[in-house]
Amino acid sequence: MARIRNVFEIIELYGHDENFEPHTTPEFVSTSAAAGSRQKLDILAERIQRGMPLWHPEDSTESSAAALVTAGDDR
Repeated sequence: MARIRNVFEIIELYGHDENFEPHTTPEFVSTSAAAGSRQKLDILAERIQRGMPLWHPEDSTESSAAALVTAGDDR
């Protein structure tokens, strides 16, 4: 069986994510991107795609109203 790379693949295979365990690699590093910013959302999406935990314990939790992504924002 091929190695499961991320939560989407395990859901496709089993119909749920109960057996998925995210993994960390040297690339799993904290980010200083503002919470809710496009940069932070992109980092979170990449983490999920790579099978990493969503949140790093040392991620910044600061946010800036100017950096927040709102409905209708384009990439």
